[in-house]
Amino acid sequence: MTYGGEHGIDLEDVAKALNTSADDIVARHAAGDYRVAMIGFTPGWSYLSGLDPSLQMPRRQDPRLMTPAGTISIGGVQTGVQCLAGPSGWHLLGRTPVRTYQLHRDPIFLLEPGDHVVFCPVDAKIFAEQDRAAEAGEIVAELLPS
Repeated sequence: MTYGGEHGIDLEDVAKALNTSADDIVARHAAGDYRVAMIGFTPGWSYLSGLDPSLQMPRRQDPRLMTPAGTISIGGVQTGVQCLAGPSGWHLLGRTPVRTYQLHRDPIFLLEPGDHVVFCPVDAKIFAEQDRAAEAGEIVAELLPS
């Protein structure tokens, strides 16, 4: 995933609210070992438990009507993977090219409740390459041994 900038428009504000740096937020978020708690809201929207308690923030007071597909965000005690573009009241930290849901792919859903998820930061160039591959139906996520 790529953190900050156009991919994570709330990263700097989250860092200010938590009295730290954007690099610190990225390091703490990427160090997490998350578990899929639930899939819902929209197809593939994955609610992940395991957010570092120091990153917990209340949801936004003014939800956005539209956020991009692949957004990785935090809200309350969770982090989330928003597969499809849609509304969100969470704080946007970055984006992943991984499509957790694609109707015409086998498997349709990449994540199931109970799965473990880790985030690996990548630069914008790698993100763009993986995003194009994922758009074409490739699975760009890596399955890690348990």
